[in-house]
Amino acid sequence: MRRISFFIALLLANSYFLFAQDLVQSGPMVGYSTMREALLWVQTTTSAQVHFEYFDQENPSERFKTESYTTQSKYGFVAKLVANQIMPGKKYGYELFINDESVQRDYPMEFQSQTLWQWRTDPPEVSFAVGSCNYVNEPELDRPGKPYGSEFEIFESIHKQSPDFMLWLGDNTYLREADWNSRTGIFHRYTHTRSLPELQPLLASTHHYAIWDDHDFGPNNADSSFWLKQTTSEIFKLFWGNPNYDVIEQGGITGTFEWADLQFFLLDNRYYRTSNNNFTGEREILGKAQIDWLINALASSNAPFKFITIGGQVLSTEADYENYATFPKERQYLLDKIREAKIEGVVFLDGDRHHTVLSRMQENEDVYPIYDLTCSSLTAGSNNNQELLNTNKVEGTVVGQHNFGILNISGPRTNRVLNIKILDKDGKELWSRDIKAQELKYKSRD
Repeated sequence: MRRISFFIALLLANSYFLFAQDLVQSGPMVGYSTMREALLWVQTTTSAQVHFEYFDQENPSERFKTESYTTQSKYGFVAKLVANQIMPGKKYGYELFINDESVQRDYPMEFQSQTLWQWRTDPPEVSFAVGSCNYVNEPELDRPGKPYGSEFEIFESIHKQSPDFMLWLGDNTYLREADWNSRTGIFHRYTHTRSLPELQPLLASTHHYAIWDDHDFGPNNADSSFWLKQTTSEIFKLFWGNPNYDVIEQGGITGTFEWADLQFFLLDNRYYRTSNNNFTGEREILGKAQIDWLINALASSNAPFKFITIGGQVLSTEADYENYATFPKERQYLLDKIREAKIEGVVFLDGDRHHTVLSRMQENEDVYPIYDLTCSSLTAGSNNNQELLNTNKVEGTVVGQHNFGILNISGPRTNRVLNIKILDKDGKELWSRDIKAQELKYKSRD
């Protein structure tokens, strides 16, 4: 009798364990990192109590615990919890618990705290991934014909590169016609994309930051008139782990973060945008308030590389329907302010175009060259547009297949070097370029 009771108890325990595993819809994912805290994210299939336990990998016997949170339907069953008992420069393992039962994965679940290097050493080497345009097929709601998304193994290739973090450059998901008119539809699309199996190992051990473009904001080519932009803004913030949003306090997702001696400026090119077809007044993509905040924030930054991220191309002179060349007055205002304020070290990062290209702009010998890396597409349909009308194009950098970027910054504090590598879906290098921080300085700041 005891033996039967034991096996029944064991069966029930195993069933409960499997049930806890089945309660995970997507994730876990690692969000932002600082020296003293990091964000941990997960989505459940239904309401459940969630918490994380974590530990310094050099001292695994001492465990720390996040607060517990019960996921709710109205928030997409998403839990965002902060690991706030960490110390600088450490690698941590973590464990997910649902209803107090551990959830196991066959891939690493870990995060890192940023290094306290100031006044002590040179800044650490930093490696991060970039990419945009991720379309995950759902035949019932996709357009008929050939699937638009493919080669999802690209996320496994990014994972193998072991970047410190990944910076998603917009169109991270694609809202469909059935999605963008309702909160239910928007939640469905974000959930469906985030649940992609090939994505899960990358989510679990690489920190993630993101901006958006039209397809994760609303309909194709969506602008400030989109009627559910407050809803997509709310859901974007639920599904991503940036350390701040809406720093100009006018709605949207504008923000910034630091990693080592680098600073990243996350811009919103949709929330304030004028319709592409509206020429009746002042036309804007970012809006004066956002640009003025950006210039002030750039002027306050000591970073040798100041990465400005935006959903669409900035420096390309080929006037595509959606890039900044089609808003020439505001584009010139932005670039003039960067020059007027003597901002150094500017590199733009963007996506949208479904191909990759590096652009370089230098108006005269008295100013340094500004670079713009367009990196696209991850899984959405790619094209082989050669940007024949882009006079700022760097020859040999156009890529018309699925690809991603790995950006590595190394060297001593006074001589940092940025290496840009573009890799195909299998992780094969397509091209590489070095940019020295010293090259992105004015000869004179007078």
